[in-house]
Amino acid sequence: MKLTDDFEDYAYEKKQSKTILYTVLALLGVTVIVCAVVLANRPKTPQMAATVSQNDVLTSDTASKNEQLLEELGVGESTLTSDQLDFWDMYKTDTPVSSDTVADKSSLYEKNAQELQKEEEQKLKEEDLSEGGTKTKVIRPDGTEQWIMINAYLAKNTYADTGFVYEEPVMKYYANGSKTSFMGVDVDENAGMIDFTALKNAGVDYVMVRIGYRGYQSGNISLDNSCFDYMADAKAAGLHVGVYFESQAISVEEAQQEAQTVIDNVAMIGIDYPVACRLGSVTNDTSRVDNVKKTDITAITNAFCAKIAEAGLMPVVNANKYWLLRKIDLTQLGNYDIWLSQDGDKPDYPYTFTMWQYDSDAKIDGIVKDARLDISFVDYTQK
Repeated sequence: MKLTDDFEDYAYEKKQSKTILYTVLALLGVTVIVCAVVLANRPKTPQMAATVSQNDVLTSDTASKNEQLLEELGVGESTLTSDQLDFWDMYKTDTPVSSDTVADKSSLYEKNAQELQKEEEQKLKEEDLSEGGTKTKVIRPDGTEQWIMINAYLAKNTYADTGFVYEEPVMKYYANGSKTSFMGVDVDENAGMIDFTALKNAGVDYVMVRIGYRGYQSGNISLDNSCFDYMADAKAAGLHVGVYFESQAISVEEAQQEAQTVIDNVAMIGIDYPVACRLGSVTNDTSRVDNVKKTDITAITNAFCAKIAEAGLMPVVNANKYWLLRKIDLTQLGNYDIWLSQDGDKPDYPYTFTMWQYDSDAKIDGIVKDARLDISFVDYTQK
């Protein structure tokens, strides 16, 4: 059935009225929501707070408990300003440094450097106890140090440090561009079997053989068990030979007895290097010479050397730096040569010496065990 035009107009008007109504309702709803949001974000005034429902706020007890909990947790009202909370520039690395800041730091560094230099100079000054070279250091048998005055009237050590050349295990000395030293070893029965030809090929020129010793407690004189074999084999290998006696004499008479023992026992073989009187204490034990006075040890040493010289042999005094400077009086030993025993690259003995034992536990071809190596600044075959 076809509707009339009047009915269709009525239906259309009714539809339009509903659309308008829905639009108005929608706008009204949006307006309500916006107003609610604005009101919710407004700061509360005392009057507004009074109208807040009791169910929407904390009770005073609950609020107090929460405030106490927040205080214990370290959370509370902040006193920081907005500038202090501006953390965006905390980690900038390109902040320009003023010239004044650079100058201040430079000045600080310079001041620190000067202070460090002064401290180092003071430290060196405190360590330099030689007083400008007028004192020298010795090591006592117990390991302690002592600085003693250098005698201005004794002939001084004139060897130049630059003249020593160490080509392991051989020490050499050069003067004016030429080698002026001679390589040596000193041996006793404890060295065992020795290949003297191998020693010569290794650069050794001479051998100092222990011919005998006096017991450091018993006082008895004994010959070294290998002395004659060593001397004969060394000469057969083309090496120069000298001898030394380990003295423990406590009187002039004992010193003369020791010297006579040497004279009697070298005559049958013959030597062309010196006869040394070796002085010293015993390591890790007491010996009969420990408490002998300096004047007595000087007289004992003098007696030994004088008797050796009378026999036409060349006497030498052998000891370490401590014994030479503290246990004997060098001014009373005349012109006897000194054989210094002091391990090291450079000797710091202040007075003149003609032989030097520079290594007491070296390795060298020809001797299986530790070897004692020496250098002579004098060609005793020509003396």
